[in-house]
Amino acid sequence: MSDNGPTSSSTPTAGTGYRVLARKYRPKDFSDLMVGQEPMVRTLTNAFETGRIAQAYMLTGVRGVGKTTTARILARALNYKTSEIDKPTIDLRIPGEHCQAIMEGRHVDVIEMDAASHTGIDDIREIIEQVRYRPVSARYKVYIIDEVHMLSTQAFNGLLKTLEEPPEHVKFIFATTEIRKVPITVLSRCQRFDLRRISAADLVHLFTSILEKEGIPAEPEALSMVARAAEGSARDGLSLLDQAIAHGGGIVIAETVRGMLGLADRARIVDLFEHIVRGDVTSALSEFSAQYEAGANPVVVLTDLADFTHLVTRFKYIPDAANDPSLSEVERMRGQEFSQSVAVSTLSRIWQMLLKGIPEVENSSRSAGAAEMVLIRLTHAASLPSPEDAARRLADFANGDGQRGPAPSGNGANGGGRPGPSGQAINARGIDMPGQRMPSGGPTAMLQAVPNTMPRDMPVGRIETQPAAKPEPKVPVRSLADIVDLCAANREPKLKALVRNFVRLVKLEPGRLDMQLTDGGPGSLPGELGVKLKEWTGIHWIVSLSKEQGEPTLVEADNNAREARLTDARADPDVAAILAQFPGAKITDVRIRASEEEDQPEELPPPAAAESAEGDILPGDDIEL
Repeated sequence: MSDNGPTSSSTPTAGTGYRVLARKYRPKDFSDLMVGQEPMVRTLTNAFETGRIAQAYMLTGVRGVGKTTTARILARALNYKTSEIDKPTIDLRIPGEHCQAIMEGRHVDVIEMDAASHTGIDDIREIIEQVRYRPVSARYKVYIIDEVHMLSTQAFNGLLKTLEEPPEHVKFIFATTEIRKVPITVLSRCQRFDLRRISAADLVHLFTSILEKEGIPAEPEALSMVARAAEGSARDGLSLLDQAIAHGGGIVIAETVRGMLGLADRARIVDLFEHIVRGDVTSALSEFSAQYEAGANPVVVLTDLADFTHLVTRFKYIPDAANDPSLSEVERMRGQEFSQSVAVSTLSRIWQMLLKGIPEVENSSRSAGAAEMVLIRLTHAASLPSPEDAARRLADFANGDGQRGPAPSGNGANGGGRPGPSGQAINARGIDMPGQRMPSGGPTAMLQAVPNTMPRDMPVGRIETQPAAKPEPKVPVRSLADIVDLCAANREPKLKALVRNFVRLVKLEPGRLDMQLTDGGPGSLPGELGVKLKEWTGIHWIVSLSKEQGEPTLVEADNNAREARLTDARADPDVAAILAQFPGAKITDVRIRASEEEDQPEELPPPAAAESAEGDILPGDDIEL
């Protein structure tokens, strides 16, 4: 992994400069990058082999995953040159002419810039002025800009044109931990590579190989602790490993690493978890006090407890997760046992309460006391029935005369919980405790019998209620015509015209109107109509657009009715005779005469006028019936 071989001793001799492990074993080529970054290496390999080399690259990922190292390796690959090879390649096993200087960050044609300290447009202008000059000795002039998201908006804008059309001898490599802060205009001009977190198993393998080269003994459990604390960062992990070597006097053992990191013993975390799921407050507080006195950080204890809760939940659905080499034997064996006996609802409840409790402890001036209060809440909640079990108990109590029916079937793994015979506790946490009683000092959930108010023939476990009656509007609305009448009565001529011309009724019931708009109908009409209907009728209305084909609009219905009357009139023998008698005459409208009891419409002419008109019909005149 390094050009430095293993040292003869873990302690450097006087007068020699010590190099920390993170620098000494920094990856030198793509084969070293294969640890956790296989997709990126595969993409670059194919691109170099086919000659599809991009003008700019964007490397993103969390701290310590190798963004700057990858940028240097990429710059080395672009400028690779030996006596046999003079082209970009990913095969860097033999050091080339420029490799050493590039990896040490001192090559004249590979310019590294920290955007955190060079954020302004003036720094970018300097780059823009320099890109037109060809490299001094290398094939490409490579600009590596670290933490590129720190550049100002003006600096990003000034870089855009050069980034889109750089000279053929210039390549850009950007690195950032905050990819969302980089403008999309910059991202669209780069090939993006997301460097993923390195798994704990890969970190353990890396630490093991490095310690073998250094000749330093180490316990696997200690390396697992360091890998978990690194949280996917190789650099952080190697820094912690350096610290563990110094803390242990040249060896890495679990006890010293635990004390260095302020961790609790993983076995003791498992014991604390067991006390919590059993609802034993006294034992849980005693265990926490012992861990605190041994130097464990209260926040770390609760965090480890949350991690173990997550681990047990994973074991329920992914049994192969037990093969993770970063797990201790205690976590592996007892985690599998708990995954078979503790209900998912209980695990989820513990997880949610820990997520809320950990920030409380972090922000508290008395972290130990705050942590104890969190543990008390956890054990108290563990003694309560789950919602499913509470519903089953209520159904059983309602069997008749307030007497409890037979206990529901099911085991702890399925989330069941109930008091067994003779006070034997089969609790709602989902863990069976044969032969044990609930702790006398612990909280106990009590459910009282309630009178039976359900029908005898209703299935157990289901509670049915009658749907609430919908409120009736104070003004009845049964059709679009009623809505038009409301518009007219409330002096809304514009809304009335819109309803008549553009609304096709799909469904109408009190408080709900489903409609379809014709072409030209305003999209704001449903909202406006809903507000007005609520104001006029006194109830809340839901007015929605439907994809179904509704009824014709009121205007379309009137036109259809008029056309039907005209058709009937043309078929009438008397009308046909009149039209034949007067060539050029045509029917323009048909009006139905009102009955004797009803008032005559204003539009109908007086009988005398109609009689006087009969003698004055001329060819080409219109006839109104």
